[in-house]
Amino acid sequence: MTENGPPETRVIAENNLESDNYDGVILVSHPGQEIQTEKLKTAVETALKYDPSLKTEIVILPLSYPAGRLVHVPTGPLDPDYDDVRVFKECARKGIKRALKAGMRRPLLVLEDNSTFINADLVTLLGALEALYTPIQVREHNPCLKQKVTHLGVYTKDPKKTESLVNMANVLEAGRRVACDIGDADPERMSPPNVEAYLTSVFKDTCVSMNVVKDLNEIEKDYPLFEAVNRAAKQQERHQGRIVFLEYNPAGPGPVKETVYLVGKGVTYDTGGADIKVGGSMLGMSRDKCGAAAVAGFMCTVAKLQPQDVKFVAGLSLVRNSVGSNSYVADEVITARSGARVRIINTDAEGRMVMADVLCKFKEAALDAVNPHLFTVATLTGHAVRTVGDGYSIIIDNGPARKEGNAQKMQIASDLIGDPIEISTLRREDISNHKGQAEGDDVVQGQAKPSTMSNRGHQGPMAFLLMASGLDKHGSGSEKPLKYSHLDIAASAGDCPNPATGAPILALAKNYLFVK
Repeated sequence: MTENGPPETRVIAENNLESDNYDGVILVSHPGQEIQTEKLKTAVETALKYDPSLKTEIVILPLSYPAGRLVHVPTGPLDPDYDDVRVFKECARKGIKRALKAGMRRPLLVLEDNSTFINADLVTLLGALEALYTPIQVREHNPCLKQKVTHLGVYTKDPKKTESLVNMANVLEAGRRVACDIGDADPERMSPPNVEAYLTSVFKDTCVSMNVVKDLNEIEKDYPLFEAVNRAAKQQERHQGRIVFLEYNPAGPGPVKETVYLVGKGVTYDTGGADIKVGGSMLGMSRDKCGAAAVAGFMCTVAKLQPQDVKFVAGLSLVRNSVGSNSYVADEVITARSGARVRIINTDAEGRMVMADVLCKFKEAALDAVNPHLFTVATLTGHAVRTVGDGYSIIIDNGPARKEGNAQKMQIASDLIGDPIEISTLRREDISNHKGQAEGDDVVQGQAKPSTMSNRGHQGPMAFLLMASGLDKHGSGSEKPLKYSHLDIAASAGDCPNPATGAPILALAKNYLFVK
C-alpha cells in the first residue's frame, strides 16, 4: 500500500501509435463500426477474411506498429434495446486478461470513435483498469504482484480528449480500489480496527476530515443499536467495532447548494449472531462490509475531484456480528438513539441495526443543513439478489426523495456509467410490517425468516431504518421533510470468490460529481 491508499496503475495519455513504448495494442470494436486507424483496420479485416468467427472471438494478430501485435476484442452483436455500455467494460476486461496471458506488460488501449453509447470510451478504460487491480492481500503476500503491467497507454485521435479520459478514469478507479481493498479482504485483514488504520492512511493529508468513535462507553450511550451487534465481538480487542465519520466541506467559491449524507454498512463478518447462519450460508460473509467500503471509496473520489458546491458527510458502521455468550438475542427490546423502542426478532438482521443510529445522527444534523439528502448503502438482503440478479443495485426513495425523482435520476446516471441501478418502491405494507405489536414496542426489527423467504424482503429494511432513526417523522406531510434513499447493493457488490466491484461508486459519482 502506498502512503495514501492502494497503488495506482501508471496510465499514459498516448498520442503516437508509432511509439516503441508498448508491447501490444488492445482494440474493442463492435459490428458496423468503421475502424479509422488504417493499420488496425487492415489487420482486423484481413483476419476476418480467413476466419469470420473472429467477429465474436478474441484474437491476437500481427501488427505493423512497434507494439507488434493486436489483441482484437469484438463485442459481438449488440441489441439496441437491451444491451448497454457494460458490454465495453466487459470486453476491455477480457482484452486485458488476454494480453496479460500473452505476456504483454506495456499494453496500449486504442479507443476508436464510438457513438453506440455515451461514455463508452470512459467505461472501456475503467474496465481495463478494473482488470489490472490486484487485491490487497495478494499484494501484501507477494509485493512483486502489486502491478500487473509496467504501464497502460491510452490513445484516441483527440489528445485533449485522451488526457481528460485518463484523468477521470484515474480518479474513479482510485475510489473503486479503496472500496475493493476493504470489501475484498478477509475478516481479519479488514477487521474494524484495521479498516480504521487503512482509512487513516487513505485520507491523510486530504481535504476529507476523519473522526472515529471507538470508546465502548460512548458507543453504548450514543449508538445503542450498533452496540447490541458489537456486544459479542467487543470481547476481542481486534474485533471491536468502529464508527468512522468522514466529512468533505467545499472550499467555494460559491455557497453550498446540497448536503449529502451517506451511511455505509460495514459488517466485517456476519455469523448471523445467535440466529446463526447454517448450511454453508456463512461463506462469503466477509463481503458484508461492501456498503461501508463503497462509501469510503466514494469519499476518496470526492477528495480528488473536490466539488465546489456539494458537502459530503459519511458514516461507516464497522462491526463484526459475532456469536457467543454475550450475543444480543431475539426478544430483547432496545431503545434506539431516536428514542424508538425496538423489538429484536432476528439477530441476522444486523445490518439495519448498525446503520440506524448513525442515520439518526445524520438526521439530527440534516435538520439544519442546506438541501440535505440522506443515503444508506448496504449489502442488506438476499431478497435483493433474488429480485434483480447479480450486477444490479436497488434504490428506494422515501416520499420527499421520490417527489424530486431521485431514484430516476440515479438510474439514468447509473446506466450511463455502466453501474446499473433498479428502482423499488416503499409501500404502506412495509411500514405496517415494522410497527411494534407488543405493548411499549415502537418498532419491530424484522421477520424471523430470512429475507429470501419473506414478502417484500428488500423493501422492509428501509421501513425499519425510517422508523428506528426517526426519519418517519420527516415525511412529505411534516414541517421539515427530509429526503432519504436506500441503496441495497447485495446483488452488485461482488460475491466470493469473484472480486469486489466497488458498486455503486460510479453511479454516485456520475450523479453528483460529473459536470451536469
